[in-house]
Amino acid sequence: MNWLNKLERKIGRYAIPNLMIYLIAAYCIGFVLLSTAPGVLDYLVLSPWHVLHGQVWRLVTWIFMPTDSNLLFLLIMAMFYYQLGTALERTWGTFRFNVYIFGGILFTVIGAFILYIIYCIVYGPAMTELVSYKIAYGISTSYINMSIFLAFAVMYPDMQVMLYFIIPIRMKWMALVYGILTLYGFIMTNWAGRISIFMALLNFFIFFLSTRNLTRYTPHEIRRRQKFRAQMRTPSGSHVTKHKCAVCGRTELDDPNLEFRFCSKCEGNYEYCNDHLFTHQHIKRS
Repeated sequence: MNWLNKLERKIGRYAIPNLMIYLIAAYCIGFVLLSTAPGVLDYLVLSPWHVLHGQVWRLVTWIFMPTDSNLLFLLIMAMFYYQLGTALERTWGTFRFNVYIFGGILFTVIGAFILYIIYCIVYGPAMTELVSYKIAYGISTSYINMSIFLAFAVMYPDMQVMLYFIIPIRMKWMALVYGILTLYGFIMTNWAGRISIFMALLNFFIFFLSTRNLTRYTPHEIRRRQKFRAQMRTPSGSHVTKHKCAVCGRTELDDPNLEFRFCSKCEGNYEYCNDHLFTHQHIKRS
């Protein structure tokens, strides 16, 4: 994915770290609004008709739609997806995780407008506002969360988790069950639902090909990384850098938590930070 590497070199510095925390905060705010002032959500949902009539904030505020109306399930979901999201961000790097999440959001918005066009053709212009609300309240971040889960299961298939804090199960079997349920929903729902599912999970299929071969961090690797960070810290006020990433150009002065390694597959002395060591394009002179 050369285009993604080039994009990261240009705008990677603007990536939002710990993006999963902001998403979970949005879910929690939406839950509070649902419990205290549900009418406010009418002005936040992704209604294509209202977007086309000037309410452009709905392109973003729909992520406040709560994924669950039960507080206990919301808390369990928040803790679960925080762990998955932060692990994926450490594995892919902040920029790629940002692209993954925002890609899912963008595809969902596109899917909503495709549904709106289809419904307008079927039901006629007189029903556009009504069908727009029908679409809006059928859209949430549930399938984006599903794509996070599936991506984590691909990266760490043998990791064991406690289902409902009781049943031990490996991620690959949970992903299989989730996949079967999603496929069943895709078959049984109408075409509108199928488009919603497909568009929300499209980013998973795109990123699967580019992340399936990334190396997982073992406990030994984590200890080695911590030791390396301690060795790479330089005295405050020093402007002499020892390391520089060949992809993003960051040095140990930009972030003391970064570590750097030379790539054995690149021809030449090219050094990479931990975010790009396993994701860069190998340089061949011949």
